[in-house]
Amino acid sequence: MPQITANGLQLEYDEHGHQDNPPLLLVMGLGAQMTFWPIELVEALAARGFRVIRFDNRDIGLSQKFDGVKVPGMIWHLVRKRFGFPPKVPYSLSDMAADAVGVLDALGIEKAHIVGASMGGMIAQLIAIEHPHRTQSLTSIFSTTGNAKLPQADKPAIEALTKRPTSMDEEVLVDHGVMVSNAIGSPGFERDPDEQREWVRANVRRSTYPEGLTRQMAAIIDDGDRTSRLASVTAPTLVLHGEDDPLVKVEGGRATASAIPGAQIKTWAGWGHDLPAQMIEPIADSIAAHAQSAS
Repeated sequence: MPQITANGLQLEYDEHGHQDNPPLLLVMGLGAQMTFWPIELVEALAARGFRVIRFDNRDIGLSQKFDGVKVPGMIWHLVRKRFGFPPKVPYSLSDMAADAVGVLDALGIEKAHIVGASMGGMIAQLIAIEHPHRTQSLTSIFSTTGNAKLPQADKPAIEALTKRPTSMDEEVLVDHGVMVSNAIGSPGFERDPDEQREWVRANVRRSTYPEGLTRQMAAIIDDGDRTSRLASVTAPTLVLHGEDDPLVKVEGGRATASAIPGAQIKTWAGWGHDLPAQMIEPIADSIAAHAQSAS
């Protein structure tokens, strides 16, 4: 896979579909490599007539890392945020949104359909807020506004996501990845355990970098509540969310749709905080129809 210079950083990316097709940029979530966008979904979107671009966010996957840059403990960070002290974070979600726009710059793309999942949905929201002229449409997938009053994640899900692996041994890392996948995944859809384990293994072998997750989490906390900012979004917006998401509750998706003028929302029973095979076609159909209507 190639690398490009975007917003002053080296970012790993790939493309699928014809270059003359409307560009569609996929932005992935917390601590997740671009390969967490299933290739089946990428190819389904390309088959529906899009130039699909995905990339590793900064500090994860094969993109540039911020080695050795420390962040304050999460409790202390929250205290500082609560009392209005200046943030002490290595980078912000707005910086990550600028990275995504930098990918478009590097590829010579003026405007794209922006699709983000989880933290990637937050970044996609900020692209629409801060770079409206680059946003043809916005699709926010199992994401939220950042309003702390919304229902919080189930305890097992947040504990799984924030737990560090006990060692960097491959089998330990695979066990850890499977545990996280099971904790946040879709309760309504069965997964083949062997296929799941091999998918986790492939991602572990591609890159393992737990430190990046901590810095990205700090960026999420620092960004806070986007509700008032989302009122300025002018791009046609679609929100997709699972009704059984244990990590970002469906109320977060509903709040996102309510905050953005004219936004539409679709929810599915049984869908959690992942992109299972059973949801590929419904998600691809929804994104494609939305983007085509906004073109």
